[in-house]
Amino acid sequence: MIMKSKNQAPISRTASAHMQRVKELPCSVCDEPGPSEAHHIRQGLHYTTVALCPSCHRGAGGWHGTRIMWQIRKMDELAALDVTLARLADPSVAGRGAITEDWMARRKQSCNSN
Repeated sequence: MIMKSKNQAPISRTASAHMQRVKELPCSVCDEPGPSEAHHIRQGLHYTTVALCPSCHRGAGGWHGTRIMWQIRKMDELAALDVTLARLADPSVAGRGAITEDWMARRKQSCNSN
């Protein structure tokens, strides 16, 4: 079921395709294998969606709950968006449930070099 505000403009085909790709990814917080839910960082901005499992999205410890799982993993929405976008950009990571240590080291090195 797609939640849609009556005040929102229709979702474009490309935005819909992007969100579908996000939903195929593992959770960006706990790495639970997909399918995931597409969490909008800001309502109506469909390209800033994060792949989240139901627990990390709507669960008691999830974003729309106490956010305890996010705190334990020291994550915020931008960090989760970074994981989602990295998985979309790197096909070798996108299909895996867990981010490898090698992948994390490459990401840190990339971030530190900028």
